[in-house]
Amino acid sequence: MDEHGRFSTGWIIAIYGSAAVLSIAAAMHGLTDGKELWVLAGLVTLVLTLTTLPVCLAARSSGNEEKDQSIELDRIRTQIRSLNDTMNTLNETIVLSDDARRVLNRRKERDLLCKAIEEDIQLEDWDAGLVLVRELAERFGYRVDAEQFRARIERARAQTHDKAVHEAIAGLEGMIASHEWEQALNEAARISRVFHEAPQVDGLRHRVISARDRYKQNIERRFLQAAQNEEIEEAMSLLREMDHLLSEHEAEQFQEVARGVIGKARDNLGVQFKMAVHDKAWDDAASVGERIIEEFPNSRMASEVRDIIDEIRGRANTMKR
Repeated sequence: MDEHGRFSTGWIIAIYGSAAVLSIAAAMHGLTDGKELWVLAGLVTLVLTLTTLPVCLAARSSGNEEKDQSIELDRIRTQIRSLNDTMNTLNETIVLSDDARRVLNRRKERDLLCKAIEEDIQLEDWDAGLVLVRELAERFGYRVDAEQFRARIERARAQTHDKAVHEAIAGLEGMIASHEWEQALNEAARISRVFHEAPQVDGLRHRVISARDRYKQNIERRFLQAAQNEEIEEAMSLLREMDHLLSEHEAEQFQEVARGVIGKARDNLGVQFKMAVHDKAWDDAASVGERIIEEFPNSRMASEVRDIIDEIRGRANTMKR
């Protein structure tokens, strides 16, 4: 300082230069470690340094000793001391080791870690949550909190797993109820692969096969009963379902009955067709004729119907006008 108690120009430049260097160092440290607070602190200090330096130098170069000038110099000296204190604090923070900073920020980091664990629980990201739990226990020493979180995660994971298993099995039961046997077998295999550790999935394939066998037996019994009772329409409907359900070997025992049912169904349709034509009920005749062609395409009756079906359709359309 000079005889008036003012900092010399060299001191001012040295102080402001050091402040600028430390500000830049703090900002670079923040950018490197991804800490926005450090970047902000460095930039603010740098801006403050660059904006007050010209004012300070101008005031220093002025020889005016008036009262206003003295007040201004006092204010500048106060700013310089404040800047110097800030610079010292920033310097001390920069030279702190990672472990020392962790001790200072321990409570804050614990709160952030707990919040992250809560978010993982909400997102059902169990493995990520357990990694953070280990961090909480081993790195920060909060073992009681860590065990509480671990218990919550394990309990929530078990509940979610059980719910998923029950929903999958419910979907499988729906396929069984809808007689979607092929899809049910594929779904049973998928559930067994995905939830192989769950005891509820044991025997799912056997459950599907048993349900399918019971259904086949019921269809076969109903078919034989309908054929015996001369319920030809019902027997034909069941026969079509059996055609998709039974293997060739399984269907052999029903071939004779099936031939009789098919013959009677064809004859019945033939009678209905002839009666409709005789009564000039052209709509009915066209409908029955189309059934004959569709259900018995290779029969002689179907060939005869094809020869006259266009004429019958034309008459049916004429009657509608």
